[in-house]
Amino acid sequence: MKNNSVKIVVATGIGAALFVIIGWLINIPTPIPNTSIQLQYAVLALFSALFGPLAGFLIGFIGHALKDSFLYGAPWWTWVLGSGLIGLFLAFGVKRETLTQGIFGNKEIIRFNIVQFLANVVVWGIIAPIGDVLVYSEPANKIFTQGIVAGLVNALTIAVAGTLLLKLYAATRTKSGSLDKE
Repeated sequence: MKNNSVKIVVATGIGAALFVIIGWLINIPTPIPNTSIQLQYAVLALFSALFGPLAGFLIGFIGHALKDSFLYGAPWWTWVLGSGLIGLFLAFGVKRETLTQGIFGNKEIIRFNIVQFLANVVVWGIIAPIGDVLVYSEPANKIFTQGIVAGLVNALTIAVAGTLLLKLYAATRTKSGSLDKE
């Protein structure tokens, strides 16, 4: 148990730092104000798959809070919570044992992308916008538009870059039952 806790703490620190750095350096604007394509969600997918839902939640939550603090002076807590929830849900899209055995084929890719797409729709299209309306008194039409666009671009980012990272990781693992010994 202790070893697993240490792994989660280390993964959280590294993952949150990567979330901040990638989010800071690669931020591609969309036509919708305050909404951009953000590649750190692909890295969040990899870390969530490898280290589980708690690490995924903490990486997304802490990483987004720090990124907002550095870039904008203060976190936007409803969206920080959204990133944490995305990290949590991404962990359920991949069977960790299968991935670490080097298996991430079509069946696993489809499962992962269904889970991540549904998570993005629910979190960014419903939870974060409702939070913005209730907590920050934002206009519903504006915030739901931002949420829907953010959900779609995050889902696309994770589908392409997240799937690629997971596929590359699986390719580095020795397949179960492999006779290839060097």
